[in-house]
Parts: sequence; structure tokens; C-alpha cells
Amino acid sequence: MQVLQVQLEVGPDPAEVGRARRWARSRLVGSGIGDDEPLAETLILLISELVTNAVVHTGCPAVLRMLFGSAGGGAGTVRVEVADASDRPPLQRHAEGDDTNGRGLELVDGLADRWGWQPEGAGKRIWCEVDRCVPARPPVIQEQSGPRAAPGADFGPRGASGGMAHGGAHGGAHGAVPCAPSCVFMNRS
Repeated sequence: MQVLQVQLEVGPDPAEVGRARRWARSRLVGSGIGDDEPLAETLILLISELVTNAVVHTGCPAVLRMLFGSAGGGAGTVRVEVADASDRPPLQRHAEGDDTNGRGLELVDGLADRWGWQPEGAGKRIWCEVDRCVPARPPVIQEQSGPRAAPGADFGPRGASGGMAHGGAHGGAHGAVPCAPSCVFMNRS
């Protein structure tokens, strides 16, 4: 499996969050994830939340890393990491009603397939992963010759004639075809 890693140093200024989003969007496009794909939007939101947390809550510079793993055919995992110099562990809060803060890690928990954090040097690294699934191929529909097909002929997945079979039932947070079940956890070490 090949892994492509890119990283950006982010200053301790909230304006850096917008720069990190623009940088990440261009790297996603460069990795083959279209700018208008739901997966791209999910990843940009995750990046925005993690970089905002690092910049706003620690007041320290941070490093944003994106790792693109590929198992071939476009499948694999995209891992986002944000490392900062603060040794304070992330705290998942639960926002109430009209609160404007406290939803960042809740969003990460809801959108990422996995996330967690670990100490790194004098600080920490918060990471999340989103599985990048291969879209389902449209089903192959076999045509029968002659004016009428034989009884019981297979016209696609549902065995119904005269209709168009559609593949690719979408699901998951980022609109991708569901992957094999994955463990969702937060590493609290």
C-alpha cells in the first residue's frame, strides 16, 4: 500500500484556518478527490474543526498533515492529523441549544470513521480517518435475443425486465458507498 503525506505549518492566528482549508482543498484535488465530492466537503469540515481547535484553544502553532492511503483502484483511507505544542488533552464538550462553541469534536466524532489523539513530543497529535471507498459499478444487464426473453431470464439484480437497474446505494457521512464495517473508537490514552 502506498501512502502520500503532505503537511502545512499553521500559525497561531485564527485567520490561518481559512488558509489551511484552501491548502487542503487543493491537495485533495491533487490526490484525485474532486472539489465537489461529498468526501471532500467532509474532509474540509474535519480539517477546519481540528485546525480551529489547535489554533484557538492552544494559542500555539500547529502542523496539519494529510495522509492518503491507497489500496488500489482509488480505495483507501484519508488520515488528517493536527499536531500542536500543547500537552492539554482534547476535551469533547456537548453544546447546548444556541451555543456557538463546543461542537468541534462532536462533529469530528460524527463525521470521521475513526478519531483519537496521542502525545507527540511536548504536545499532542489529534487525528481522524475517513475511508475512501470505490463507487459501485453499474450492474451489467444482459440482453436476450429475439422478440421475447425466455421465462426466468435474468435482466439484472432484481430480475425485472423493462426497468433500469441502479447501483451505488449511498450512505455514510460522506456520501460514499458503504465500506466494510469499521471499528469506531476514540483512543483516550
